Amino acid sequence: MRIEYPIRLQSYLAKSGFGSRRSCETLISEGRVSVNTRIVIEMGTKVDADDVVMVDDILAEPADRTFYYALNKPKGYVCTNYDPNEKLYARDLITIPENNLLFHVGRLDKESSGLILYTNDGDVAQKIMHPSSQIEKEYAIMTNEPINRADLDEALRGIYIDSQKPYTIKHFKLQSKRWVLVTLTEGKNRELRKIFSYFGYTIQRLVRIRIGPIQLEDLAEGRYRPVTKAEITALLEGKNV
Repeated sequence: MRIEYPIRLQSYLAKSGFGSRRSCETLISEGRVSVNTRIVIEMGTKVDADDVVMVDDILAEPADRTFYYALNKPKGYVCTNYDPNEKLYARDLITIPENNLLFHVGRLDKESSGLILYTNDGDVAQKIMHPSSQIEKEYAIMTNEPINRADLDEALRGIYIDSQKPYTIKHFKLQSKRWVLVTLTEGKNRELRKIFSYFGYTIQRLVRIRIGPIQLEDLAEGRYRPVTKAEITALLEGKNV
């Protein structure tokens, strides 16, 4: 991974596998980052190649290469890399020596399964997660009772649940009485569960099957595969199929 110095601290951290630039900005603002033993909270700080950068006493070093993986996360695993109340971490399923450098792009809640991306490239992660990217995420959903098409038509127009911004789906395709494919372009926390709960449904299964042009396809649950350069390029270009 070629880096041009001096570089902004949040970008340096992102290239070192500490998350997207935005999440690295949070680390800085929380006073968890030091440069040459001095705590730094200014976002405009720049570092050089010979500076010593630490996060919570962990040395931050940009990796020599970037990694991109697609994982089929099983239900019961969490995407966060550390939670004292959890034991099953999705990242641990990606069994490579550089596992500790990886972080998740976006999220899937503990009760959901399916496609999630892991990388150590914070710049690419930021581009993928930024709302302006309008990257589609497609989900297969099974509910506890038959789905009324009129409810999903209303969700297409947008519904107000717990914020001033509407919850909106991009499109849907009913597969059976209780199964539906739903596509989103935003990723509010537990958005689909809130939308279906609003209409009185309980989601019994939620599987993400696509992120932009990257498909889950026949990737077995709990398994992972490298994401190709062509897939990353298509994703960054905003291609959704």
